Amino acid sequence: MAKPREIVFPDETRIPIVYEDRSVLVLDKPAGWIVAPDDWYNTRRNLTLALRSSLENGDWWAKSRSLRFLRIIHRLDAESSGLLLCVKNPGAVEAYGALFETREVSKVYWAVVDGPLPGNEWVRRDSFSPVPHRTGVFRVTSSEGREAETWFKLLGQEGTLSLIEARPSTGRTHQIRLHLLASGLPVVGDELYGSGHRDGLALRAMELAYSDPFTTVRIVIHARPGNFVSRYGIRWSPPRPEPSRITPFAPSAGGHGKVRRPSSRSTPPKSLASEKGPTSSSRPTGQK
Repeated sequence: MAKPREIVFPDETRIPIVYEDRSVLVLDKPAGWIVAPDDWYNTRRNLTLALRSSLENGDWWAKSRSLRFLRIIHRLDAESSGLLLCVKNPGAVEAYGALFETREVSKVYWAVVDGPLPGNEWVRRDSFSPVPHRTGVFRVTSSEGREAETWFKLLGQEGTLSLIEARPSTGRTHQIRLHLLASGLPVVGDELYGSGHRDGLALRAMELAYSDPFTTVRIVIHARPGNFVSRYGIRWSPPRPEPSRITPFAPSAGGHGKVRRPSSRSTPPKSLASEKGPTSSSRPTGQK
């Protein structure tokens, strides 16, 4: 029997498995699920806790893989949807964790914003610091705080709404949201830094790219857009992608994502390349 290509929780939440190889599962996280330690019982939508419970219960998606361990390696805001990388065995945790710590994983996000753009492409370099007396809320500051950098590109427009591609080269909390806010473009549905929307925050993690720490094969994983763009009021279709080239060392699990060799098109300026991360023009940079 084929392995399920999605995880189904008792509340009928379905989480697509976008990509799988011998070391990792990449999930398409729905909006509204928090990525937090599994001992945080103060929320019913703790994805880490839900995955642990599903493994312990021997649910079929895990049992069919003889899977007894799964650990999420990086963060994704609760309000955001999209790609989330999980490691399948304890021996691989350190290697994949190091990729994120040293900014060797590139991330691409899509955001829908409302308002006039500063250009078709632009870069924000700012410092962030916490807002006093407001836990988990940050602000752009001129001289203090932690530095952050994000490259932005216009993908499509309809009226005053724009679909933006964001490639962060640092990994600060709420980085894309704050940099767009500083550009005069709060993300649609951002209740924390702007105003709400019936469909929630218009921010989605669309791509992860890294070199497999064990085989050195370059992996690029894409999420499907689904109805992400249309439900926020933009009628836009992505251009037809180039044919995928899937390596024999990292077979796709099929379903909701694509794995291909990276293209040199649509890459950020060279100034965004991390000293510790990829520097070739054919290897996109960025880390949330």
